[in-house]
Amino acid sequence: MRRDLRAEDGAAAVELVALTLVLLVPLLYLVVSVSRVQAGAYAAEAAAYSAARAAVVAGLDSLDSGATPESALAQSRAAADAAAAVTAEDFGIASAEVELGCDGTCLAAGSTVMARVEVHVPLPGLPALIRAAIPARITLDSTASGPVDGYAP
Repeated sequence: MRRDLRAEDGAAAVELVALTLVLLVPLLYLVVSVSRVQAGAYAAEAAAYSAARAAVVAGLDSLDSGATPESALAQSRAAADAAAAVTAEDFGIASAEVELGCDGTCLAAGSTVMARVEVHVPLPGLPALIRAAIPARITLDSTASGPVDGYAP
């Protein structure tokens, strides 16, 4: 008995297209998701560094212009929030939450200002209905410190 091979013409092409869709679409989604999470990690690290440095510079500028320590700390926090928001936005992240802390007396010579930044990276390609039902996001954080130079007013 001889099989008619013409009856299977094109079957390999159909199988190739089906397997490509089944394997390639999830792989593509994985690559996009991992790259978004990596961008979020870079954003958190850069935002923490920027926030710590901005807090030190703004605080010392305030103290140098005669502000009270409380007012200088408030301006430090505002500068840190602004710097972290701009940096996170550069990486395509909507917002960054900043927490500032001090090692020793804040803004005193030789002390250190520490910034902890937290960013939320939404998983791409999910509709709003699913995002509302389940938390479809990854939370990343980073910590950086900025030394207060030997000169402090």
